[in-house]
Amino acid sequence: MRGIELSRKYYEECGKQMLQKKFEYILPKLAVGLVGSGSECYGYDDVVSQDHDFEPGFCIFVPDDIDSKTEFELERAYAKLPKEFSGYFRSKLNPIGGNRHGVIKTGDFYKRYTGSRTGFDNLMEWFYVPEYYLAEAVNGEIFIDNYGEFSSIRKSLSYYPDDVRTKKLAGYLLIMGQAGQYNYKRCIDHNQKGAAQLAVIRFAEASMSVVFLLNKKYMPYYKWSFKALSELELLSHLGSDFEYLISSSNDDGDIENKMNVIENICEEISDELKRQFACDIPGCEMEKLAYSINNCVVDGNIRNENILFAVN
Repeated sequence: MRGIELSRKYYEECGKQMLQKKFEYILPKLAVGLVGSGSECYGYDDVVSQDHDFEPGFCIFVPDDIDSKTEFELERAYAKLPKEFSGYFRSKLNPIGGNRHGVIKTGDFYKRYTGSRTGFDNLMEWFYVPEYYLAEAVNGEIFIDNYGEFSSIRKSLSYYPDDVRTKKLAGYLLIMGQAGQYNYKRCIDHNQKGAAQLAVIRFAEASMSVVFLLNKKYMPYYKWSFKALSELELLSHLGSDFEYLISSSNDDGDIENKMNVIENICEEISDELKRQFACDIPGCEMEKLAYSINNCVVDGNIRNENILFAVN
């Protein structure tokens, strides 16, 4: 059973009745779901995932102004829920990743992932939060939200504003050009095969980031990035090319092929950029393309920041 399915079932059969029976007075201010860290929040968990931090459980999100007595009573009631459910057992100790289930203040949850308790107030704040944190702030599923506060903040964080997305695209496109179209071959010519592989890995990482940005989806933590990539609507087929680039050697038989793969990736990304942006975009020389995309940023302060300003 997938973790999010287990969580929903545990809430419906155990938690829901507890909340309705003991906390009817506070129920209108609660949200319940499974969101945050862990493969189960993305739906990426499998049998291997169950070796740690896998248990029946859910999150009860409460407003910041909840009184301490009610918060304590909620925590105690949650702790008394069945320790075994559908053949799975709740952890006796705190999970490795911290408190993932139970009673959590809405502000505490969002501050953990974004640095803000209520969402962002201006465009610049978006640039200081790692993308995978934003992905964790809005993944998973909310089963109920009677108060609406949690879901309102969640909606405001659902994806980057246009100027933030565009600035990030420009930075990653520049890295694609420098690492893939320029430095990979130069490292090979210097007989620096290790450095060449670092260049191609840097190219693949930047290109994957661009693909997620073109799909308007957050790129999750690196170990789930290929899984998430395979589910994207646009350019997901490039996943096999990225795997080839980072896993193949730099022997004579691979070098020319890798260069061709790099150029193919650049061409496909360039074609998609031209479909999405109305600004003047040159061929598929990624460095020049990066500056053209940077010029599409509307906010002058953001546009005039260093082109790599938005790269994590």
